[in-house]
Amino acid sequence: MASKKSSARPETQVIHAGLDEAPEYGAVSVPIYQSATFSFRSADEGASRFSGLDTGYKYTRLGNPTVRALERAVCALEEGFRGLATATGMAAISTVFLTFLRSGDHVIGTDAVYGPTRLLLEKQLAKFGIESSWVPTEDLTAVREALRPETRMLFVETPANPTIKLTDLEGCVELARDCQALLVVDNTFATPLLQKPICFGADIVVHSLTKFVNGHSDVVAGMIVAARKKLHDRLASMLHGLGGTMDPHQAWLVLRGLRTMALRVERAQENAQRLAAFLETHPGVSWVSYPGLPSHPQHHLVWRQMEGPGAMVSFGVHGGLRTAKSVIDAVRVATLAVSLGGVETLIEHPASMTHAGISGAERQKAGIRDDLIRIAVGCEAYEDLQADLETALAEAAVPTHA
Repeated sequence: MASKKSSARPETQVIHAGLDEAPEYGAVSVPIYQSATFSFRSADEGASRFSGLDTGYKYTRLGNPTVRALERAVCALEEGFRGLATATGMAAISTVFLTFLRSGDHVIGTDAVYGPTRLLLEKQLAKFGIESSWVPTEDLTAVREALRPETRMLFVETPANPTIKLTDLEGCVELARDCQALLVVDNTFATPLLQKPICFGADIVVHSLTKFVNGHSDVVAGMIVAARKKLHDRLASMLHGLGGTMDPHQAWLVLRGLRTMALRVERAQENAQRLAAFLETHPGVSWVSYPGLPSHPQHHLVWRQMEGPGAMVSFGVHGGLRTAKSVIDAVRVATLAVSLGGVETLIEHPASMTHAGISGAERQKAGIRDDLIRIAVGCEAYEDLQADLETALAEAAVPTHA
């Protein structure tokens, strides 16, 4: 069933979207349909389901009521045609690549993208003749110059991980249309509450639901949302064949987290705005990247294509790599861990952790500097977060000049 646009605001949709398909039982929470297979009333009904004439359930890899509820909910928020839930965020991304790319095709991607996304194309899919170019997609001229006759996909992550740079979605839609390529957007950092790429013309949106949508750092999951039926049908065929689908308990956990996403994102974003402003004035901090600051190079894009600047902050310290690691080691409230979007604040060093598989030269070119510290701001009391960083900067003896 395709998504139907709702007149309700997103804050209401996250609470009510994707309700149980069996309302006669009166369940307020979507039940966990923990079943691997589904029975048929007759041989003819079974045949009809496998032929596609009957859309009822048959086997959980191919569809499950709890999983479908999550797919409907996220799709409604993204205003797409239909969603496909996956076992992980990378299962969503790999399914998109394997569905639409073949030998000889070319992909243009955001250079500062989630490390495993880039490595999948560079290390794995390159073996099958799929080529990729990585450019600063915040610069539309760079995107245009990278286009080739064989370009079949633009893969954009905005805000980018971990530089927090923004890409103009409308501009990328125009470039993709000109060369008949698909525009795929990783919307994990923004969430559909702050950005809806399909509304700007994107063809496909992917998510790591592990992050803000789930919000509790206790489950991994992914989602693909297609803008049109034709795209969805091709993606579904590939996903079901590969088997990277989501299980019902996993879906229930994400649905549970989804219901509070608006509250969590609002609080985390408020904390991030204040924390970025504090860091920008600290004498030991050499630079801050946060779209909510007027100093951010794409600050003008925030209110053109987003509802807010989000909860991700990156910054550098005087003293370089050694000092950056000392700051990270000195925090007490923030947790030293990769991932993001949970209620807790996480801090990490991308160059040696999430993006370590990318060569040093390519990291530098993408702006993933050795002094870059990434903070996924959570929902703690702001005063505690500021005090934590203030103390960590002092304990690390950060120089107050370069």
